[in-house]
Amino acid sequence: MKIEPSMLIKETQYWTVNHRVNSALPGYIMLSSTSKETQLYGLPHEALIEMATLMSNIERALTEILMPKYLYIGRYGHTQNLAVHFHFIPINQWVLDLFWQDQRYRQLQSFGIQAPETTTDGAELTFFIWREFCERLDPPPYQGLSRETIIDQLKIKLA
Repeated sequence: MKIEPSMLIKETQYWTVNHRVNSALPGYIMLSSTSKETQLYGLPHEALIEMATLMSNIERALTEILMPKYLYIGRYGHTQNLAVHFHFIPINQWVLDLFWQDQRYRQLQSFGIQAPETTTDGAELTFFIWREFCERLDPPPYQGLSRETIIDQLKIKLA
């Protein structure tokens, strides 16, 4: 996938760090292998060592910049032939508030075991973020730092 220079945060021999190109959620970061390898076990040992360091540094930097209530780190692998990559999804209180205000997502409570109305999980919030901030043509307004400011700060912290 072609990454716009304005979204690029860091490149190494084995990895690219960028803001997710189709995300209106500031701070949604991708860590992607520069190889075409689709499995972790197919990556060189050096790439795996660098991956762990980058993941830790991205987590620290996002935590310092955004102070999220939660920071999700995930690998999904649903798209065929896409290189190994990870999603870093910051969940701030304002995102949680938007989730709880949107009555469409209360339908999720009808699946599984009933939980108290004030609890949710990573699956529900990831679903919410993908649908509302990555797929909608008119995503909800964000609160806090802009995507550009976060990218600039991450470039400094990950240099």
